[in-house]
Amino acid sequence: MLETTYGKYWQTVIDTMLEGLMLVDPDGKIIFVNRAFEQLSGYSKDDVEGKSCEILGCDTCFGTREEGKDKYCALFKEGKVRRRKCIFKKKDGGELHVLKNAAIIRDTTGKVVGGVENLTDLSPIVEKEEVILRLRKQLSNEDGFYGMLGKSTAMKKVFDLIASAAPSEAPVVIFGESGTGKELVAAAIHRLSTRHAGPFVKVNCAALNENLLESELFGHVKGAFTGADRTRVGRFEAANSGAIFLDEIGDLPLTTQTKLLRVLQEKEFERVGDNQPIRTDVRILAATNKDLTRLMEDGLFREDLYYRINVIPIYLPPLRDRRDDIPLLTDAFIHRMKLKTEKNINGIAKDALDVFMQYTWPGNIRELLNVVEYTFVLCPRGEITISHLPAQMLGHHPLHVQQAPRARAQKSTGDMRQELIQALQATGGNKSEAARRLGISRVTLWKRIKKLGIQVDTLIRDNSFANH
Repeated sequence: MLETTYGKYWQTVIDTMLEGLMLVDPDGKIIFVNRAFEQLSGYSKDDVEGKSCEILGCDTCFGTREEGKDKYCALFKEGKVRRRKCIFKKKDGGELHVLKNAAIIRDTTGKVVGGVENLTDLSPIVEKEEVILRLRKQLSNEDGFYGMLGKSTAMKKVFDLIASAAPSEAPVVIFGESGTGKELVAAAIHRLSTRHAGPFVKVNCAALNENLLESELFGHVKGAFTGADRTRVGRFEAANSGAIFLDEIGDLPLTTQTKLLRVLQEKEFERVGDNQPIRTDVRILAATNKDLTRLMEDGLFREDLYYRINVIPIYLPPLRDRRDDIPLLTDAFIHRMKLKTEKNINGIAKDALDVFMQYTWPGNIRELLNVVEYTFVLCPRGEITISHLPAQMLGHHPLHVQQAPRARAQKSTGDMRQELIQALQATGGNKSEAARRLGISRVTLWKRIKKLGIQVDTLIRDNSFANH
């Protein structure tokens, strides 16, 4: 009854499948493929039906006979294939990763009349595995240390100090400019410590006002203040048996510093609005981009707290003091953005890297990452060049800060006017681009246009007419 009612709908059923389906005869000739197979492989029915399945170039399907070196199909040798990972060649030459399940088909007499293969697309999974593999390689890079990259002498000293400080229970303060990677250092210390199985809780001390910060650090009880409609567990309580990372500790209010000192001395604290002490076992890791000594002199940081937390100081060098690491970091960030955006960008041109090496990087590694992201917006493919860099970087390149001013000083007003006109015409009146080409700021460009009496709109219009 079932065969009579639904037998004529088999084509619809098969073409509704998300997995590719292929039927082959005993000689390996393709006799049928479904719609999903066409979508996965890029081949149409007309492309493959009646052709040998060798057209798919499967990397595991065929072996070699010992005699005659003739090809045979593994399916008809083994009788079935179960959960075998294969790579097919698509029509466009690309690779298709699939999970294959196959079985032979016999007629009523038991004779083998063909085989059926079911193909599940593994491409998304393979892509994710490749990303994970690359990230693992980056983390275990011989030039890196727990997510931090660097081969300069300065960074090797930092890595050694992290490894030495991690087993200790003493507080650590990480000093460094904004964007140098202080949070990564704190995370590395925790991962290498005996507390690594415990929580690693982060708090940005500069992000909250005094009242909210105390509640965030120590928690509060219901009714402690307006809006406290329930009891809340603080970060110190949440970090018990682990570590707490106090970022921007130099911004802690003096009243909060006093309570933090009690935690360090007595290993206990009280929730806001409560008088019941809570014991805690937490290692304190702190970071700041400020001079705590200067803050102490100004009365903005407690001296006793300073000496309590500054047991193991770690100083992170700014990027300008570890220029040997710039190519390594740039390459890593380009690779990361390539995986993220899937853009076919294969590196950075030498002249653009020279600009990177000369730039002062006031925003340090964070700025370098942002610049690489910016270049990926402008660069369509191939190599990142100078034309893809942000304008503020080019003023730091030697060609602009040293050679260009001397050259301009020797030019007459007429030469300067002609140079300016040519730059504006070449850029279609785009003043930002013209300034970049001339190696000057946009403000300087405006001043020269005004001083030399150049009418940009008229200039571009006349140039457009002349070209026609």
